[in-house]
Amino acid sequence: MRMAVAGGTGWVGKLVVERAREAGHDVVVISRSNGVDLTTGAGLDEALHGVDAVIDVTNVETLSGKVATEFFETATRTLLAAEKRSSVRHHVVLSIVGVDRVDSGYYRAKRRQEELALAGPVPATVLRATQFHEFAAQLLGRVPGPVKLVPSMLTRPVAAADVATELVRLAEGPARGLATDLAGPEVLKMSAMVRRLARGKLVLTVPAGRAMAGGALLPAGEFHSGQVTFDQWLAASR
Repeated sequence: MRMAVAGGTGWVGKLVVERAREAGHDVVVISRSNGVDLTTGAGLDEALHGVDAVIDVTNVETLSGKVATEFFETATRTLLAAEKRSSVRHHVVLSIVGVDRVDSGYYRAKRRQEELALAGPVPATVLRATQFHEFAAQLLGRVPGPVKLVPSMLTRPVAAADVATELVRLAEGPARGLATDLAGPEVLKMSAMVRRLARGKLVLTVPAGRAMAGGALLPAGEFHSGQVTFDQWLAASR
């Protein structure tokens, strides 16, 4: 198959590109650095020529729900319209487990992305995954200094590599709508994960809302389980 990965130069996107190529697929990387802009559509028709499936792992780092919504709406509409013109057969989107139970601005933006994809002109699959093991390291690096503030989140962390593998597997098949959730093999507190990485720094837990603290980010029903535990990921990363 010929697959395109939107956001393919990001840290998740690179894993998806790697997994797709390992599976024998011809991969097109959609990113600004490769001359494709999802906000304007520049270069998109050329990039999608002959593409069978698109995996969208684009992201925007912002605390503003308005900014996030504008980005996901623009990028998704632009991408779907170009896919329709190029006769792409399958659109796959990465989303978040619990996105329908947490009402933060970013989560509302991701819900909007899901809605547009599932109602769009190209058959679509949405994969909701739990927080990545790597998210703990991202939280640790966001605030300089010896004291780290971590939201009181209960999660079932999954390796980003496991998510990449599942996205490619789904893209190889027919559109499924909302796919079975993907979560990690164990339930952990985010603060405990960050402390494992902190190496002497003081980690303080701060409120993140009743939903996140109470398990809204855990799969509510059937889910597929990733194979890599946090301890295994931590050992490999060190």
